[in-house]
Amino acid sequence: MKPTTSLQQPTRQDQSLLRNTLLKLTATQKIISVVVIAVVALVWYNLLNRLIAFGQGIDYSGLSALGVEAVALLQQYNPFFWWGVVLLCTLIIAYFLYSFVQSTRQSVRSKLVDEPTVAMLADELSESALEVLRWAWNDQRQPISVGDLQLAAAELRSGRAGKIELARSHAALLSVAPASAPVDERLPSPQNYG
Repeated sequence: MKPTTSLQQPTRQDQSLLRNTLLKLTATQKIISVVVIAVVALVWYNLLNRLIAFGQGIDYSGLSALGVEAVALLQQYNPFFWWGVVLLCTLIIAYFLYSFVQSTRQSVRSKLVDEPTVAMLADELSESALEVLRWAWNDQRQPISVGDLQLAAAELRSGRAGKIELARSHAALLSVAPASAPVDERLPSPQNYG
C-alpha cells in the first residue's frame, strides 16, 4: 500500500506570517529589555568613570608607617585593583541584566495568544504550516501561547513539516507490514530479548 499524497511544504509566506505575528506579540518585551539595558549601561558607564577617577585620586602617603616600598607597591598596583573592581561589578550587572531579560522572555513565552490572532493564522497559514503549529502546540487542553508559536516558527525553519509527513508514511508502512508477513516470519518483540 502506498502512503497517501504528501502535503505541500510550508512557504516563505508561512514563515513570514509567523515571524511578523511573533514580532507583534513580543515587541513590548524586546523594547523594554533594550531600554533597560541601555539605561543601565549608561548609568554604569558614568559610575565606572567616577570609580576609576576615585581610585586614581587616592593618596597612600598616609600609610608611610608601612614603609616606602609598601606605599610604592600600592601606588603601582592601584589602577589594576580599581579596574578589577570595575570588571567584577560589570560581571555582576551583566548577570542581573541577563536574568532580567530571561525572565521577561519566559513571561512572554507563557502569554496566551488571543482568539483573533489564532483565527488569522488558521485562515492564512498553509495546511502543512498548520500541521507544524498543531505539532508545536503540545498540550491542547491549554490555549496556544507565544511559546507555542515560537516553537512552531523554529520548527518550520528546520523542516518539521517534512519530518511529520515522513513519520506518517513510516506509520502507514509499518501498520501494513506486520499483517502482510506470515506469523512465523515476524520478528520477535524487543521485550523477549531480556
